[in-house]
Amino acid sequence: MVVLAQAATANDQATVLDFPLQAHLLFIGILFLGTLAISRFSPKIGIPAILGVLLLGLSINVNILEITHEQASTFQLLGLALLLFYAGLKTDLAAIRGFLEYGVVLAVGGVVVSSLILGGLIWLLGSPWVESLSSGIEVIPLGAAMLIAACLGSTDAGATLSVLRSVRDKVPLRLQHLLEFESSVNDPSALLFYGLVVGIFVASSAAGVGPSLESTVLTQIKIFLQQIGAGLVVGFVFGYLARFVINDLVEERSQLLVVAMSVAFVVYGAATLLGGSGFIAIYVTGLFLTNTRYRSPEINHVTIQEVLLPFNTMTEITIFLVFGLLVYPPDLVEALPVGILSALGLMVVARPISVLMLQPLSPFSFKESLLVSWCGLRGAVPLALSYDLIVAIPRIRGIDPLIVGELSKNAESIIFIVVVVNLFVQGISLPFLARTLGLNSAPEVKSGQPT
Repeated sequence: MVVLAQAATANDQATVLDFPLQAHLLFIGILFLGTLAISRFSPKIGIPAILGVLLLGLSINVNILEITHEQASTFQLLGLALLLFYAGLKTDLAAIRGFLEYGVVLAVGGVVVSSLILGGLIWLLGSPWVESLSSGIEVIPLGAAMLIAACLGSTDAGATLSVLRSVRDKVPLRLQHLLEFESSVNDPSALLFYGLVVGIFVASSAAGVGPSLESTVLTQIKIFLQQIGAGLVVGFVFGYLARFVINDLVEERSQLLVVAMSVAFVVYGAATLLGGSGFIAIYVTGLFLTNTRYRSPEINHVTIQEVLLPFNTMTEITIFLVFGLLVYPPDLVEALPVGILSALGLMVVARPISVLMLQPLSPFSFKESLLVSWCGLRGAVPLALSYDLIVAIPRIRGIDPLIVGELSKNAESIIFIVVVVNLFVQGISLPFLARTLGLNSAPEVKSGQPT
């Protein structure tokens, strides 16, 4: 009887312990069904699907999943790696022939210029001089402002192209290829630039004691170049090896998923252990795999993209959903003025300047460049980086410990507000601008010219 009673008690305890897991699974299932409905409905009203998913998470905003920021940061790191791998797979060099150099300059230079301008603007908006805006929000030091801006350096190809889909006949195919290429390349560029900014403004020790700023800048530039170089080498080497793996081990399409995901994780881990940028390496590997030929006629870059597309979509949706679930709506109120003005500054000042200043190097017309300057929709990468930002802010050189908690909360809120405003305003207005510019005739003549 005692044994039976103990067994019954253990069974009851197991049932009680299993219930939260069942509730979690039910909740997650309902959430993802909701994201599917939102993804179908949002484009019909002219906004990107990912904005609808983000707002869905914000509207629910419950803690049933009990996800900590540390856990979310780990997940976002993994998500970023997968997004960059797919971005490399989507970069078809044949499609951008004729403007490859300009695309690289636009992607890299655009990230740096727009981030520097936006960082200065956020620092100004969060300064004591603008008391009417910064009342209720702690002063934003220059280091924190630059970190926030660096988080917002990357654009989202998926959001941009999904919005342009409704006016595809108004946007030359060549220009669509440029937008997709720029968005793919500026992801690793933004991540590297963010790392450089962190190295410059964040102290290496918890006490904030370290070498001089000049010495730190030189050291971080060396590390920056080392990460790029090692990342490129590892990416090309493993990309070449992955080609042999696919040729020799993959016998049918269903096996591509396992091989591709395994290659992605191996590349990221190897590059990181060797002191390189895992993000650069994983992007380069994807770039190599999509621009090479395989032994089997059934396997090509389109096949690999189609196999990984559901996982890429799932990753991006989950990043937006988790971020929406973790943001506490009342925390956004204090940061609304600075966040909205930062979003407007990014859209009408920082992004246009970063694109139009390169117009002398551009093979595209001024109207086309104007459309490109308005296609800087922000997406999953800024949201994912915001979790690392919360960890970095307490270690900013010379920061007052008394403002760390409030500053971290406001920084996360500013990024959230900028992404939402950016996706909404540009998502609504982008098709109208494409129709107004009338790009469906003149660019066709220019596209046949050598560049």
